[in-house]
Amino acid sequence: MARSAFPRTRSGSRARVIAVTGAVVALVATASACSSAGDDKDPEHRSFALQGRTLTVDSNDSGLDIVAVDSTKSGRIEVTRWFQGSVTMGKDPKVTWSMEDDRLELRVKCSGVVADCSAKHRIEVPRGVSVVVRNGDGSVSARGFDQALDIRSGDGSVTVKNSTGPLKLYTDDGSIRALGVRSPQVRAHSEDGSVRLELASVPDLVESSSDDGSLTIELPRETYRVTADSDDGSVKVSVPRAERSTHVVSAKTQDGSIRVRVAGE
Repeated sequence: MARSAFPRTRSGSRARVIAVTGAVVALVATASACSSAGDDKDPEHRSFALQGRTLTVDSNDSGLDIVAVDSTKSGRIEVTRWFQGSVTMGKDPKVTWSMEDDRLELRVKCSGVVADCSAKHRIEVPRGVSVVVRNGDGSVSARGFDQALDIRSGDGSVTVKNSTGPLKLYTDDGSIRALGVRSPQVRAHSEDGSVRLELASVPDLVESSSDDGSLTIELPRETYRVTADSDDGSVKVSVPRAERSTHVVSAKTQDGSIRVRVAGE
């Protein structure tokens, strides 16, 4: 009888393990719909005082939309937050925001057996302020700036529109777009993604590169000193060129095509 009791206990343990495993699989299977911050119909809003003329945005996991505005509240940053999230078998998701001196910190905490969270922040910045962005995971867009932008995303696309200050744009995984910009200096690098730069005024310096992606640079008609090189892809430069030009353009990719051309042609 003692021998027969042991197998029954063992079988019972296996049954419980299988049941728990099946429940987890069922939970994962039913969590097929991904959260979207856009589904948040009641976003939160806060206003923060900015010390100085540079804003640093430190975000770990959020889409960011950063806009230069004619502020009626001197020296303040206006932030709107959209968030949707759920966690199964874990702590409830949490989002926080805080401001200290010139640093705006945005955090999303979302972990569990099945964790599904999505966050987006719109940040309105007074004109005349330069912006530094460090985003761990999420796309970043910025527009309307007349001061320097320094944007880095660990995983997500970077897009800048209608800006005139110097640009430094970087992403580990995603595309980079600078559209309609009048920046004197543009530096853009993607570890894994394409780069497209459309300049509306003649720049002093353009440096673009990608480890794995194509590069397209559109420039106003002028004479440029161009260096373009692809380890594995075609290269076509159709802008006027001169070695002594003070307008310098550099384009390099390890795997992808390169196009440097006059805008509209």
